[in-house]
Amino acid sequence: MSTTTDLVTAIKKELKAAQMTYADLALALDMAESSVKRMLAKGDMSLSRVDAICRALKLDFAELARRVADAQPLLTEMTAEQERAVVADKKLLLVAICVLSQWTLEQITAQYRLSEAECVKYLVQLDRIGIIELRALNRYRLKLAKTFRWRPHGAVMNYFRDHALLDYFAGGFDGKGEGLLLVHGSVSRTLAPMFMERLQRVAQDFAQQHQTDQKLADKDREGYTLVLGMRSWEFEAFTAIRR
Repeated sequence: MSTTTDLVTAIKKELKAAQMTYADLALALDMAESSVKRMLAKGDMSLSRVDAICRALKLDFAELARRVADAQPLLTEMTAEQERAVVADKKLLLVAICVLSQWTLEQITAQYRLSEAECVKYLVQLDRIGIIELRALNRYRLKLAKTFRWRPHGAVMNYFRDHALLDYFAGGFDGKGEGLLLVHGSVSRTLAPMFMERLQRVAQDFAQQHQTDQKLADKDREGYTLVLGMRSWEFEAFTAIRR
């Protein structure tokens, strides 16, 4: 949720970008410079005053509001309630997965049997849940950080374990660009987090490449799902015969 502090911070950034001093703004608002400084320090201003500041900056109010929204911290994890809302409707889950990959509405409806009206309905729901900020022309801003991950024991990962895990690993992993690695070993407990950080960087590189390659034609791209995991684990059959 945006606060008055966020709004004032955005205004100050716009003043700096426009190379406008407090004295310049005071002149445009027909106010004393001390009053402008006090107003921005307290964040005490009416909507009409914000509108006047926007005019002085030659900035549309909607654009200022968008920049305030863009400055909000991105989510690295959803709440349990948000995840339950996502998996409550499988089509909503599908659209959520698509927006995580930054698909446009046109790409989603071209790939899946969803009408434009249905897809817009689900985008609106994702906006209400807090995953995206829906904008004009059904464009959106993803409100999730690059380091975002589903809750380890949340509704989405539980759904994946129950409905998708076996299907995913049933594949041969022998196609072009495919592979499955299973490596077991004992390493220092202090070094283990470093390996996890490397895996996270691989995931981020994959996501970034996805973004970069969106400009390519469909015939030059292939959909892949990267699953990375690392945990302290031993096959149950082996554990059963431990001394």
